[in-house]
Amino acid sequence: MTIDDLELAIAAAEAGAAVVRSRFGTQLEHYEKGGGDFATVADIEAERAILDVLRAARPGDAVHGEESGHTGGGDRTWLVDPLCGTLNYAAGAMLVAVNVALTTPAGTAVAVSADPFSREVFWTAGGPAHVRSNGKDTVLAPTARSTLVDVNLDPPFANGPVFRPALLLADPAFAERFRPRVVSTTLAVAWVAAGRRAAYVTDGDLQGSVHFTPGIALCEAAGCVVTGLRGQPLHTGAGGLVVAADQQTHAALIELIEQQFQR
Repeated sequence: MTIDDLELAIAAAEAGAAVVRSRFGTQLEHYEKGGGDFATVADIEAERAILDVLRAARPGDAVHGEESGHTGGGDRTWLVDPLCGTLNYAAGAMLVAVNVALTTPAGTAVAVSADPFSREVFWTAGGPAHVRSNGKDTVLAPTARSTLVDVNLDPPFANGPVFRPALLLADPAFAERFRPRVVSTTLAVAWVAAGRRAAYVTDGDLQGSVHFTPGIALCEAAGCVVTGLRGQPLHTGAGGLVVAADQQTHAALIELIEQQFQR
């Protein structure tokens, strides 16, 4: 029996998540990547587990892995981020995601973001976004009720020094309406789709990103407002990402961000 792309992506992400869980709290060898970034043996082994699942079922597809780079050809490419939140993980914090997405010339066909520790799997395959927990799939429903906004403070900052994410958190107008969170993993993007965050903000060029592609697809499928940093279409102009549970939250954040660009 041939497994469909969604179930394949979920199986691959769960294989990576199992490695992440098994390695948590153990002695982790580090592999420096430059600029203060590094991978651990858990990243390497989780990616290997994911690729084994994908290549066994789809040997003709291309794969782009965070650690192993691009292999294969064709117009179907699997994006693999085996452990998003490596610094958290290496420090003993269970704030990470395992991300798998399938992209085609038509866009993102399948997107999965798995939480290894809660064992939740957030997914979409072109229809509504869901979370799978204990074998049950539930449709995601974004809401800004929490007022929690996650802001990515990890460099590089493509629009610096004009835009500084830390200044957004220090803005009194931000504090009047929102409460900041900085979890430093793209699991927080999926949390916007799930109603656990009101919004997420990051700078940077995110086109084709193994980190952000699954979360963006989840949020779009859930009906969130998804734009670039200045409210422009994604992957244009200033780049970046503002994803919000509703139009009002999105508009408020864009106004605060734009104040920095106008100074």
